[in-house]
Amino acid sequence: MSPRVVPLSIRTRLTLWYTGILLAILAVIGGLSYSLLRSRLIQDLDTSLLAVGQVVSDTGWAGSGAALGVEPESALREILGPEFYDKFFQLVDPEGRPGARSTHLREETLPLSAQARRDAARGEPTFETVRLATGEPVRLLTLPITRDGQLVQLVQVGMPLERAQRTLGRYLETLLVLIPLGLTLAAAGGAVIARSVLRPVDTMSRTARRISGEDLHERLPRRETGDELDHLAETLNAMLARLEATFAQMRRFTADAAHELRTPLTALKGTIEVALRTERSGEEYRRVLASSLEDVERLVRLAEDLLLLSRLSVPASAPRERVELEPLLDEIADIAGRVADERGVVVGVKERAPAAVMGDAIALRRAVMKLVENAVKYTPRGGRAELALRVADGWAEIAVSDTGVGMDPADLERIFEPFVRLDAARTRDTAGAGLGLPIARSIVTAHGGTLGAESTPGAGSTFTIRLPLA
Repeated sequence: MSPRVVPLSIRTRLTLWYTGILLAILAVIGGLSYSLLRSRLIQDLDTSLLAVGQVVSDTGWAGSGAALGVEPESALREILGPEFYDKFFQLVDPEGRPGARSTHLREETLPLSAQARRDAARGEPTFETVRLATGEPVRLLTLPITRDGQLVQLVQVGMPLERAQRTLGRYLETLLVLIPLGLTLAAAGGAVIARSVLRPVDTMSRTARRISGEDLHERLPRRETGDELDHLAETLNAMLARLEATFAQMRRFTADAAHELRTPLTALKGTIEVALRTERSGEEYRRVLASSLEDVERLVRLAEDLLLLSRLSVPASAPRERVELEPLLDEIADIAGRVADERGVVVGVKERAPAAVMGDAIALRRAVMKLVENAVKYTPRGGRAELALRVADGWAEIAVSDTGVGMDPADLERIFEPFVRLDAARTRDTAGAGLGLPIARSIVTAHGGTLGAESTPGAGSTFTIRLPLA
């Protein structure tokens, strides 16, 4: 097995990135400063060489054809002073034959390049770096001297580059010492900064590890600085608040589901126990079985609704198709009308408009049917339950209204929670578990729509489904 690679911490990665970027910056700055220093040194050397060459040309020794001895060279030293101490020169005729030269050169001859000849023919000076026969690098100026427009002689002035190279070498040594030292100090400072910056993250991490499903009320600390870490803490606290609400809803849902299941099971158990206490006739057993069957059917409906609600709470990629709403409402009104007749309630479609949506026809039929069933249940005998289909602003609206008992407006949001049944509903024999409206809203929400309610106590309610048009 290959060894497990331990990932680097954010603190280490920040320090490495900071150090790497600083290294690149220092390397670029060091290279540019070295090149600039070298360019400036060469520029100063060329300026000094040109000054000496002009003096040699202006003294009259150049072009006279006279040999240059020690005395004229001493005279130049007196004229130029320290400027001439480390320089030497040579006179060359137009054919390139060397003539008089400084005693410093002894038997050596300064080279004359082809480029210098071409520039001299045009009357232009030439600066170049050459090597003497001894291998010593020299900065060399070749200056043409003209009389009456004719090239009469060339003055070559040279200067060793040893001092400039020594200066550049020392500067390079300084860079090689200072850059690693600066990097080391920067890495240490970067580590300290990263540790101080990430300390609040460590605090949030420790707090988050302590939070469990039992104490979701705890929140991450904020520094009240308004920076990104505060925004992160706000985001995580908002997530914890949503989780706390979800856990509370799940606990309430589980408790309500257990209660709803226990009631018919207790009734079923009691009925069976009473039937088994003594010997009974076949007719009595049949009545017991019929009563038990009603409880079983109620349990089956409750289990189916719970299963449907749990499936709707999980996003699914169900195939969508075009659903025409007008015939869907006619079908629902026809089916609900048969049940409503037994309760003395009239069901009808009072308004319709051509409309189509993308979705699952069976699920949408179930959602609207839940609303119609509720309207029939909570409407007294002689009342009405009406459906309406309208189109407005790119939305299809299905309204289910009734003339039933109505609700307090403060309870309009509670009725969409699982197992919530208001007092007015509990006083009527509706045989419901309070899952119809939550199921209907979940179906509508899964289709990208909304389900809202309006109600007036004693005057009826109106539930409105809004779905985006196809």
